[in-house]
Amino acid sequence: MDNVTLGIAGTASLLVLFLRPTRAFAVYIAVLLFYPTYVVVTVGTVDISASRIVIAVLLAKCLAYENLRSRFKWCRLDGWVAFYMGITIVIMCITSPPLEALENRAGFLMDTFLAYLAARFCITDRAALISVVKCVGVILVPLAILGVLESAADWRPYASFRQYCPWRSEGKIHEARFGFKRAEGPFSHAIMFGTCFAMLLPCLWSLRHQRDYWRSLAYILSGVAIIGAMSSMSGGPWNTLIVVIFILALERYKHWVKPLLIFLVLSCIFIEIASNRPFYHVIVSYANPLGGAAGHRAVIIDCAIEDIGKWWLVGYRGQDPGWGPRLGMAFTDVTNGFVLAGVYYGILGVIGLCAIFTSAIRMIVRLHNLSYEPVVKSWCWALGTILIAVIITLMGVGLFGQTRTIFYCILGVVGSAPNLVAKKIMSSTKYEYKIVGIRHSMDECVVR
Repeated sequence: MDNVTLGIAGTASLLVLFLRPTRAFAVYIAVLLFYPTYVVVTVGTVDISASRIVIAVLLAKCLAYENLRSRFKWCRLDGWVAFYMGITIVIMCITSPPLEALENRAGFLMDTFLAYLAARFCITDRAALISVVKCVGVILVPLAILGVLESAADWRPYASFRQYCPWRSEGKIHEARFGFKRAEGPFSHAIMFGTCFAMLLPCLWSLRHQRDYWRSLAYILSGVAIIGAMSSMSGGPWNTLIVVIFILALERYKHWVKPLLIFLVLSCIFIEIASNRPFYHVIVSYANPLGGAAGHRAVIIDCAIEDIGKWWLVGYRGQDPGWGPRLGMAFTDVTNGFVLAGVYYGILGVIGLCAIFTSAIRMIVRLHNLSYEPVVKSWCWALGTILIAVIITLMGVGLFGQTRTIFYCILGVVGSAPNLVAKKIMSSTKYEYKIVGIRHSMDECVVR
């Protein structure tokens, strides 16, 4: 498979070199989604996936173009992402053999930080974002069809690829739910497969603002994303999908947001008092619409709180936390992204991850409130929906594989969100930037 992997990576890299940045970025996404990241080229102790080769070429191209470099403006979100990456490197080097740690972190950075930077460089304006989303929408169609075939007919063309995974070659038991199998496609797990569709749904839904045939295709592609997420037959993606659809529907009723948030807080307080146990235990017990084990996710939070003195500094140094007996497992499966950051990197890892989400949401909310254009507001709402959905997803699973990389690509889009606005002007009365919006019904610019 080395020749196949190198052939796909080489072909995609050539396309990246000759295509425009937006199309080149779409090629990278296509390789990421369709070719398993667990099929790698092994050089010594280093495992190199096709997507890692392509992202290296793509980022090198972005850095070589002066016009792309000149448009890149460092923002607070960039700083927090860089901080989190630095923490992961430093803690890993402290708790593991340095050479092994650097090798591990090099692959991690290629899957996360390089993908983030590529999105920051390639999404230079609204047209670039729309072009990438259109390409991604088309890419998801055959992937969703594959998900349906796997779920309904148990046809798994990617199953044979697992024998080439250097760290895990055994087969997987595909648990049937309601007569359907759990589709996973080229991903390493069904949860990641379905979550990817749910994460991308808000961007596809925003295409409805286009004036050509893409306006109609937006509804079709959104339906495709919903079907793809449901084909995973996993509670996590289904919960994420429900949250995404609810928040997208709430866009027309934004005046309900504050009352709903207040109601949510009061409900959590009431549940905690009425049930005489932590509110998240009650929520988790009803959180899986497809059934299955979910209670251990609440116990994980309890274990992390009780043992904070053991992991707050540098995590568990790559060792099992020893929570397995309390979780009813032979080992500790940390199915919580925030707790997992603490287990790996200590309290600074948790702070860094929370700061990324806080900074990203703050940026989106600020742009939404300052922008006058309805289209920009809608895109901000879509990106904010993804961020909230990922936060909720991380309460039940840690992202890995292609889905984690897609998340960092979306995070890069959030960092480039100010590029969605046509231009900025400096107010003559206040020393701050104000967003200029253009009414679609008239030719004049209106400053809010």
